[in-house]
Amino acid sequence: MFYNFHASLKSGALSPLSKKYIFSSTLLMLSLWTYSPLSVAKNKTEEKTLTLSSAIKRVLKESPSLKVFKFRQAALEGQQQSQSLKPAYEIGFEVDNFAGTGNMTLKDNAEFTLSLSSIFELGDKRNARLKVITTRKSHLDAQREIQALNLFGEVTRRYIDVLSAQERLSLAFEAIQLAEETLIEVEKRSKAGISPEAEIKRALAALGNARLTASSEQQQFNYSKVALAMMWNKTTPEFTRVEGNLFLFSADIPFKKLYDKVKQNPEILMYTSEKRLREAQLRLTRTESNANIKWSIGIKQFQDTNNTALNAGFSMPLFAAKRNTGAIISAKAARDEVIAKKETTLLKLHSQLYRAYANRKQAIFTTQSLRNSIIPTLTEALSETQSAYQKGRYSYLDYLTVRQELLFARRAMIESATYALNYGTEIEQLIAEPLPASQFGLTNKFQEQSYEY
Repeated sequence: MFYNFHASLKSGALSPLSKKYIFSSTLLMLSLWTYSPLSVAKNKTEEKTLTLSSAIKRVLKESPSLKVFKFRQAALEGQQQSQSLKPAYEIGFEVDNFAGTGNMTLKDNAEFTLSLSSIFELGDKRNARLKVITTRKSHLDAQREIQALNLFGEVTRRYIDVLSAQERLSLAFEAIQLAEETLIEVEKRSKAGISPEAEIKRALAALGNARLTASSEQQQFNYSKVALAMMWNKTTPEFTRVEGNLFLFSADIPFKKLYDKVKQNPEILMYTSEKRLREAQLRLTRTESNANIKWSIGIKQFQDTNNTALNAGFSMPLFAAKRNTGAIISAKAARDEVIAKKETTLLKLHSQLYRAYANRKQAIFTTQSLRNSIIPTLTEALSETQSAYQKGRYSYLDYLTVRQELLFARRAMIESATYALNYGTEIEQLIAEPLPASQFGLTNKFQEQSYEY
């Protein structure tokens, strides 16, 4: 690109108007070139490439949304320790008749009682409580898997955004090169007296627009890198580019097979664990229908006779089963609600999967059509139009139109490929496993990781 510019400038192929315009924008071009992926590729010592695997590892290490599960697990451990305890023993001391009127004095009539009491739990309440804690742990594991899967999906999407911006920036620099080559051709025709001076101005304006587009794409590339680095709490990216092929797609899978896998999605499995939790809570509620027996045993000291006696007693609430009926009804309703929510979620996931599946197929078809048919045809057309323009058979507008059509098709190919990869990521997130031969298989990274509380 710069070789053509300097060679033309040195040979005097450009007019004074062109030279003045180009010098005024040289600083902008150098700035864009310095920070572009293309310039980085020229200096391998400064290049730092990020892979998706390393990005996911950093998110695992730094993301606060995963760290919170460590504290939730610790809270459940504490609850389990508390719920595993048997009913506590109580010691009591009573004094009767220690004051009053007449002959009621502490010395002659007081009675002292020292007692020990506790509760006999009926209905296996302790095991029922422990079962609730155990199912809560399983439910927490399912929540953690959902959070991790959502997090990895977001990392992958932002990674694809960087890769897409990287491709668009490269295309923007190629557009600048095409605009410079067009300007050279217009200058040649103008010197030969074939083209008017106005065409030079139009070519200069087109070159300026190409540089503005490159500037915009550079800013978008920088922003997408920052957005990705923010996933591991970094505001300044430590990488210059990302690794990956924007136009490599995994093999297609029949929709029915994909939907069967959706049923193993952590979000669906979470409802299974939540149902177990509600059933455990229902069993615990039912144990409350069995009233506990409170017992006590003690020694009584009679002050007036200096004698002692043993006493014992027990008590239990009446009509415990009847009073617990409302709580059992509420617990059953909570359990049945989970079943209904699971069916609703399956329908929602079916809709999401079909939308992602259909849109991915269309995006891949569009990308491949552009890449294999339309872009090669436009490339040949541009070459032929350029040759015809040099010979005076085509106008500048014809030449410019074909060039713009080629750039538009290449940009459309990048956008379609980005859509295809993002829809593939959504499918992987829904089925909780990577698509075959997927370069962005987020869940294979997910399954390889071990989470330590």
